[in-house]
Amino acid sequence: MAGSKTHLVLENYIGGQFIPCSSYLDSYDPSTGEVYCKVPDSGREEVEAAVIAAQNAFPGWSAKSPQERSKIMSKLADLIEEDLESFAQAESKDQGKTITFARMVDIPRSVYNFRFFSSSILHQTAECTQMDHVGCMHYTERAPVGIAGLISPWNLPLYLLTWKIAPAIACGNTVIAKPSEMTSATAWMMCKLLNKAGIPPGVVNIIFGSGPKAGDALVSHPKVSLISFTGSTLTGQRIIERSAPYCKKLSLELGGKNPAIIFEDANLDECVPTNVRSSFANQGEICLCTSRIFVQRNIYNEFLRRFVEAVKKWKVGNPSDPTIDQGALISKEHLAKVKKKKNQSEGGKILCGEGIDTLTLPTRNRNGYFMLPTVITELADDSSCMQDEIFGPVTCVTVFDTEEEVIRRANGVKYGLAATVWSRDVGRVHRVAKKLQCGLVWTNCWLIRDLNLPFGGMKASGVGREGAKDSYEFFTEVKTITIKHTEMH
Repeated sequence: MAGSKTHLVLENYIGGQFIPCSSYLDSYDPSTGEVYCKVPDSGREEVEAAVIAAQNAFPGWSAKSPQERSKIMSKLADLIEEDLESFAQAESKDQGKTITFARMVDIPRSVYNFRFFSSSILHQTAECTQMDHVGCMHYTERAPVGIAGLISPWNLPLYLLTWKIAPAIACGNTVIAKPSEMTSATAWMMCKLLNKAGIPPGVVNIIFGSGPKAGDALVSHPKVSLISFTGSTLTGQRIIERSAPYCKKLSLELGGKNPAIIFEDANLDECVPTNVRSSFANQGEICLCTSRIFVQRNIYNEFLRRFVEAVKKWKVGNPSDPTIDQGALISKEHLAKVKKKKNQSEGGKILCGEGIDTLTLPTRNRNGYFMLPTVITELADDSSCMQDEIFGPVTCVTVFDTEEEVIRRANGVKYGLAATVWSRDVGRVHRVAKKLQCGLVWTNCWLIRDLNLPFGGMKASGVGREGAKDSYEFFTEVKTITIKHTEMH
């Protein structure tokens, strides 16, 4: 709907219609610190309406063939792609990320999520076994679970929302999605394309609001069969508790404290710029960002010199400026949290960042939530900066001597999401990758993803995996059917 003179006003999308809400939350433009959007403050009433809509839509949608669902999803991908620039502009303004990152990463990946899962659903196969000695054949059948509850975060808003919606509806489920209340604009924009793409009313329902209110109502609703959540470990623990009475299927992609391990034979010409990007891309607000960099002693000084030199050239400013490398953090509260964690560096040495460098901003951005990329050294492994997820533009660099030592230290946190290993020794990268306690390991690169392969973490970084096969298994229930086809003599 059209916004007021001052603010964009969003509405929930339930049963194929936009529905006003009785109360609203303020959403801020991180680059200016000003309210620019009003987001519905939904609760149990709105979730209940969405459940009814999803229930009514489920029989018809689940009865469609994979080919029919695939065609509709491909149409939705086309429609988003046709309006890529508008989506990118909105994502940048809503989240604080650079317009370049939104254009090159967020929106193209959102399009690809629908295209990928619309294709992969056509190529799933069932299992079949024969037991001749008893005259039986066994086979498996997979069916959609029902209503999927999908809760996505604020760092990659449409990117991660579509990563959940696409496989869920491809498998024949209906969904109720709750984006972050801080970044709801592009989800609302996508809703305006659903009918045009041919998605029947009630198949995709979007409820806007806070986690404690709308999110809790969704997680604890007895008719919502599964929950896919991306966000903090603390919230993930709460979801486990609230959903436990209903034995829901859960996929939880939680926090990380990702190490980069740089051996003395690493190619620094590739390693340095990639680690700058892996540490500070999207303001460091990616669960896969590098926040601990272990460098072998022989090259430590050289790496550190080149790394800090490159970080100081990283441009921070107005996200709509295409020459900028880093935009604004998501909120005033998150900026304060990141700065507090940085200030608790317990004897560490800050080589660049807040307190050392001066950040010059355009006048209209001076109340925005900006922070310079920060590099800290000389920290103990048990310090909070080396142990806790910061989720901002802060990375810690430390020295190591041996392979065995660095594996032990890299594993010495409660998280286990991702890691990078830099070495030209093929044997070494295989040995180290095998021993690292995390769900993803990149060697001599970062953030190169094949959606066919599993995504997820170990330890406090989550439960479950998603990807082509893994998402298919998560968003369906499997049934084993046994047929006795001969008489026994």
